[in-house]
Amino acid sequence: MTIQKSYNDWSETYDTAVNRTRDLDEAATRETLGDRHYRSILEVGCGTGKNTAWFATIAKHVHAIDFSEGMIQKAKEKLRATNVEFSRTDITQRWPVADQSADLVTCNLVLEHIEEIAFVFAEAQRVLKKKGRLFLSELHPFRQYQGVQARFNSGSDTVHIDAFVHHTSDFLDAAQSVGFALKDFREWWHEEDTGKPPRLLTILFQK
Repeated sequence: MTIQKSYNDWSETYDTAVNRTRDLDEAATRETLGDRHYRSILEVGCGTGKNTAWFATIAKHVHAIDFSEGMIQKAKEKLRATNVEFSRTDITQRWPVADQSADLVTCNLVLEHIEEIAFVFAEAQRVLKKKGRLFLSELHPFRQYQGVQARFNSGSDTVHIDAFVHHTSDFLDAAQSVGFALKDFREWWHEEDTGKPPRLLTILFQK
């Protein structure tokens, strides 16, 4: 099953099934980015809009992109904000966004499904304005080393979505190669993760 089809299928239950990683990502995003407002946010991998609605409250305009039509449709159904537009986009190709047009680019729980992440960083650098910021929230590599990857239940089956392991140094090296400066780096645990490796890694860069 392709990654795209997997997410189309998952869209039907994504918001309702128990998902501690999803919930922690939402909390970490708000805690990290909630100290300012933006003119323009590009949300890379908006999914069902779990963060999109909040982004719409801290930005004048939000462009939410995702390659799953199923996920975007769910986001549209529950979000009626007039300052949000959606585009189905393959982020491994040039993004449908003008140069130096965004103040913030966000990328949540996406890069584990991208084998070559350098292009994503290069595109973020292209579309961000001077002093613009790139925010990443990803499954922690320590979890990936243990074999954890995105998955969901489909009937009696568990569907594991194809994923690629990216070390922390991979994110930092890719960012540095296109001129990003590191602004913030955090590891996150869900309240039920006692005694376990961190669940998420968030990194904030500045152009």
